[in-house]
Amino acid sequence: MITSVLLAAQETGTAYAMQVTGAAHDTGGITVFSLFIKGGYILIPIVLLSIVSVYLIIKKSIDISRSLKIDPGMIDHLNRMLMSGDLKSARDTLHNDGSSYSNIFRHVIAKVGKSNEEIESTIESASNIEIARVSKNLGYLGLIAGIAPMLGFIGTISGIIKIFYNISLTDNISIGIISGGLYEKMISSGSGLIVGVIAFTGYHVLNMRIDHFISRIEEEAFEFLNIVSK
Repeated sequence: MITSVLLAAQETGTAYAMQVTGAAHDTGGITVFSLFIKGGYILIPIVLLSIVSVYLIIKKSIDISRSLKIDPGMIDHLNRMLMSGDLKSARDTLHNDGSSYSNIFRHVIAKVGKSNEEIESTIESASNIEIARVSKNLGYLGLIAGIAPMLGFIGTISGIIKIFYNISLTDNISIGIISGGLYEKMISSGSGLIVGVIAFTGYHVLNMRIDHFISRIEEEAFEFLNIVSK
């Protein structure tokens, strides 16, 4: 009798150990692709938004680095030519440089001899045009930063609705069914938040660089007006 009980206990323990081992093996076998599949169709637009946001961040970073670069040596050389009254050489220097600074002051230098109010108005108008050109398509990053988390939440909410709908049909409220469905549907929320953070960070970092350029233009405009007034 005792031997039978011990054998039964041993078999039960062995079966339980095999079950735990199998569960651990299954958990360890989860891949990124399997998580993506379990996240649902809502992950497709989220992934597309992530690709667009990364592309925009890289492209606009390169554009801003090229366009908004200000060469202090070129500015000093330009100021010396302005103080000596050599406007032709100053125009040639600006024409040979393709930066936003040169594009702005190429319009401004044509106003030399006019009133300070007209020069300031030209600086403001040329700066606005150049900033608008550099900032083109940057607003899409701000849009993605707001849309991606919302799409993730929509995927999670729709998944939770399906879970409780199935529970109402089967009248089965087991923790396994609820937790399994929830962790799968939370993947969409996590993915949406990650994409939103990337887009939000890229949008504000790039705008900070543009704001810094605007501050530099204001400083150089002040210096330009001082030279012209002399």
